[in-house]
Amino acid sequence: MQTSTPSPQTGPDAPYPIELEFPDIRPFAEGNTGIPYVYTFDSGVPGPHVMVNALTHGNEVCGAIVVKELLDVGIRPRRGRLTLAFANVAAYERFDPANPDASRFVDQDFNRVWTPAILDDRSRDSVELRRAREMRPVIDQVDFLLDLHSMHERSAPLSVCGPLEKGLALARALGTPAWVVCDEGHPEGRRMRDYAAFGDPASPKNALLIECGQHWEAGAAEVGREVTAGFLVLHGIVESTELPPGWLSQPEPAQKVVRVTEPVVASSFDFRFAGNYNGLETFPEAGTIIAWREGEPIRTPYRNCVLVMPSLRQLRPGVTVVRLGELLDL
Repeated sequence: MQTSTPSPQTGPDAPYPIELEFPDIRPFAEGNTGIPYVYTFDSGVPGPHVMVNALTHGNEVCGAIVVKELLDVGIRPRRGRLTLAFANVAAYERFDPANPDASRFVDQDFNRVWTPAILDDRSRDSVELRRAREMRPVIDQVDFLLDLHSMHERSAPLSVCGPLEKGLALARALGTPAWVVCDEGHPEGRRMRDYAAFGDPASPKNALLIECGQHWEAGAAEVGREVTAGFLVLHGIVESTELPPGWLSQPEPAQKVVRVTEPVVASSFDFRFAGNYNGLETFPEAGTIIAWREGEPIRTPYRNCVLVMPSLRQLRPGVTVVRLGELLDL
């Protein structure tokens, strides 16, 4: 899938240039699991079941690039099982460089449906729910999930580890990216990384969601390769020498951990930020105005408040437009 590049950015709401080529993933449609676009390889040797997932959102191409490259080189696990998947392919197929944000999903956000109550409720139907139900049997078997994402705005990459200590421990063990966000998720619904045993503190199963950078910047694919390589080596799925050259990077010398305390949700289309924020802006003083919602100021609730993924590109009532977090002193 070849894309053209929109005009250069001229303001905070203008489109970002598309620096990545969207790969043709149609040759992988059959899969090898009975589920389209999902591949599982079994080493025959005891070990964990590790999954690398791409295209939770249809316009987040960096994960698709990484998973396609792993399939192209014929990567196979030394122990345990490895699953490689393209998730919301229906949204990906709708990508239009003239309106690149429109293909995030078809009917609803694929990453807000991951509770048994929603998945089991057959009175509900959407393109995304059908795909989640189709993929669910494989995800139920996974021990360690790496879900590759990207962000609306150009911000430093970050690891989203969920609210549990086991998630933070996994982010630290991976050692990259430099920023780690601990959070409860979104009011609109549960993410795949928090689904079932991944969100159970008593279970050894674990997951990370990596925001690799802005959706279409070239560096997002590089981050995707690095975190995927580190994740596979960390769990003994492959040796570093079995990965393509240049994939494995050194862990960050230090990581900054942000614990999200609250989402800021738009109640209408009348919402604006006080500045041109991209993400990870840190405000040293409590009480600083960061936005206005229907004319009312929104202020930082504490010192060293961090803005996590602020964006108005998907603005509508009920949508989280930014999350506020405390910078933890490690």
